[in-house]
Order: sequence, then structure tokens, then C-alpha cells
Amino acid sequence: MAKKIMGSAKASRRKSRKKASAIQARRKKEFLFRGFTMEQLTAMPFEEVLELLPSRSRRTYLRGLNYEQQIVFDKLNGEAGETIRTHRRDLPILPKFVGKSISIYNGKEFVEFEIKPEMIGCFLGEFVPTRKAPQHSGPGVGATRSSKFMPLK
Repeated sequence: MAKKIMGSAKASRRKSRKKASAIQARRKKEFLFRGFTMEQLTAMPFEEVLELLPSRSRRTYLRGLNYEQQIVFDKLNGEAGETIRTHRRDLPILPKFVGKSISIYNGKEFVEFEIKPEMIGCFLGEFVPTRKAPQHSGPGVGATRSSKFMPLK
């Protein structure tokens, strides 16, 4: 009769550690912005939220919004209905805007995205790039003989 070999104590400890870490990995981490949860941020008054924002975003609100910015701000503060379309890229994101969908103009078309908690304090335009990286192909007509050489891999 073959005797079943049991693992060492070290192997069993390793297996239990691995099992415990796998359970923790599945648990979704709660989002915190400067030590506050989303519920706390949305319940805060506007002045307290401003103190938590980065200086450039804070300064935009302290100096006052212009007419176009105020229109977008009022639409984002309203109901979470349809997508808001705008050309304004210079409006800082507040906790009240999280979950809303917005389309920003990038110079060619409107790019739609949903505002997530990680975006708080950033400007709307940071998430819609206006330039596209060039896609280079091989050497074209009129290239010199040396530049036509492409090493084989």
C-alpha cells in the first residue's frame, strides 16, 4: 500500500498565505480622494471641496467661471440624464460630476466619456487628446537608395 506523503509545514503555510492573498485581491478597493470617500465628498459644502482640490483647479473656481463655463457647470450639477456636449475643456472636475457622461470636442469630433472618481481635480480637456501620434510607414517614392534599406529580422 503506497503511503501518501503529506507536505511540509512550510508548504502548508505557503498555501494558506496564497489562499488568503487571493481572497483579498478579489475585494474591490474603496476610492479615497485626500482621505475622504465619495459619500463624504458629495456631502461636503462647496467651500470645503475647493480646499481639497489642486491649486490650479481651486483658483479657477475662486476667480469665478466665465459665461460658457457657468453653463456647463450648471448642466453638470443638474440631473444625470442625457450626455452633455461642450467645447469647454477648461472646467475642473468636482465630486458632484462623478457618474455623468459628457462629450468634449477635440477639434475634429465630440469624444464621449464618463466621469470617474479618479478624475476629480483634473480638467475636462485632459481626457480628450487633441493630437494624434503619427503613424509612419516605409520609405516612399523618391527616397535615396540608402534610406530604402530595411534590415530583415
